[in-house]
Amino acid sequence: MAYENLLVDVSERIATVTFNRPKSLNALNPPTVRELGTAMEEISSREDVGVVLLTGSGEKAFIAGADISEMKAFTTMQALDFALLGQGVLSFIERMPQPVIGAINGFALGGGCEVAMACDLLVASDTARFGQPEVNLGIIPGYGGTQRLPRLVGRNLAKELVLTGEMISAQRAYEIGLVNKVVPAAELMNAAREIAKKILSRGPVAVRTAKMAMNRGLDLDLGNACALEASLFAAGFSTADRQEGIAAFLEKRKPAFTGR
Repeated sequence: MAYENLLVDVSERIATVTFNRPKSLNALNPPTVRELGTAMEEISSREDVGVVLLTGSGEKAFIAGADISEMKAFTTMQALDFALLGQGVLSFIERMPQPVIGAINGFALGGGCEVAMACDLLVASDTARFGQPEVNLGIIPGYGGTQRLPRLVGRNLAKELVLTGEMISAQRAYEIGLVNKVVPAAELMNAAREIAKKILSRGPVAVRTAKMAMNRGLDLDLGNACALEASLFAAGFSTADRQEGIAAFLEKRKPAFTGR
């Protein structure tokens, strides 16, 4: 399917989704967010995709934020609809079966930072910048920024970022646990693909189940979360991947997983 604001490519079981509005630094508007939701739903059902990479076109921005030129005319109800649209899409990304790796190639501000936080892993170029600058516009984050950021970096650091609206460097984002790895800009996509290939070499059912266990478990108290884990652990013993993985380990060879 062709998209107006996205580029989608699938190769070697990796789907690369690129935000492609370079003139606006890949800013988010309702059509782009709807396209993202459609693309990720389509990708999630593909058996030939095991990992997804999200990145932005150009060298300056992953996503520079919401498209302010369009947002300025929003009514209260239009703003609510825009927030709920984005939250729904990001919730789907967070819980889709395939791991999603954000390759952050530049500014990840406002909605861009929120999209990044919905990914499972983040690799950032050393030129990337992160922030939730909405208070500078007299509003607050609307795509989950006030909720995911404290869960990722802790309450006080999140409050500092949201309440001051200041940007931080990729290195600082790494230091506070917002990103997994920082690399030179020229190495960004290769670094993200290397992580993707490593994940693809593992048991596909186990990878998907582990993602689900961690995401769902965060919404539960520890006792119920561990009960969920135990159930999913036991379910893994019904899979062909489990039989192959254990056999390969005992026979000292590489496993040939089938995702079954």
